Amino acid sequence: MSDQSRRRFVKSALASGVVATNLPDVTASKEVFVHHVLFYLKNPGNVADKAKLLEGLNKLAKCPTIKMVNIGEPANTNREVIKRDYTYSWLCLFDSPADEEAYQKHPIHDDFRNNYAQLWEKVVIYDSIGPKR
Repeated sequence: MSDQSRRRFVKSALASGVVATNLPDVTASKEVFVHHVLFYLKNPGNVADKAKLLEGLNKLAKCPTIKMVNIGEPANTNREVIKRDYTYSWLCLFDSPADEEAYQKHPIHDDFRNNYAQLWEKVVIYDSIGPKR
């Protein structure tokens, strides 16, 4: 699958509400940049606020430099080391730090912060880079 075909596939999947995961690696890059954000709502029990943040995250997923995205909620796992106090986990992969930086400066990302930041009390962000496997 060409990179252009993969981008069309991802855009089509996102437009239909499907989150694209586990896509084949067809890029020349030897590293992957991981951006993982945990969102903590101001009102975690508020169903409307939770739905509104999910709406924003689905819009954010359309940013063109994202190669893979996952929007998740805490899993029902029960081990002492697992944190389940966040509302949503936002995990996305990029082909390079430059692609992640472009995402940070993209109007879709700016709109997300401007229109949804009032919903959360804090975010915790983990960025990492490592070899593709």
